[in-house]
Amino acid sequence: MTTIMFLSLVAVNFAPHSSNAAESLEGDIVILRALDKVTARTKDLSVPIDETAVFGSLAIRPRKCLKRPPEETPETSTFLEISEIHDDAEDLTLFTGWMFASSPAINALEHPVYDVWVIDCKISEPVTSSPKE
Repeated sequence: MTTIMFLSLVAVNFAPHSSNAAESLEGDIVILRALDKVTARTKDLSVPIDETAVFGSLAIRPRKCLKRPPEETPETSTFLEISEIHDDAEDLTLFTGWMFASSPAINALEHPVYDVWVIDCKISEPVTSSPKE
């Protein structure tokens, strides 16, 4: 009897989410905060998807940005590619992966001088044509 109860609890916990759950919204601009640990300088960066921002010797390129709708628990997640720029050699890839605004330490950039974390994801309003008079 306890085995059946355990299996039913496991089945409920691992069941796919209901179709009522809202899909994450895809943004087109990522808001990041970058910190230079040596100078204590911070800078907020607004970076469009698939474009590159430079902070110090870092090149930061967001590939995807997802934000939960307002009726869900707040979360912003961004897929980033971060590399270190070298004049005399090929750029060194430092980080490739997802970062989460609510938990920046889960998947963080490991660098002795710089920190980068996700702040927000901007979603542009859909373009609607104005009605003709």
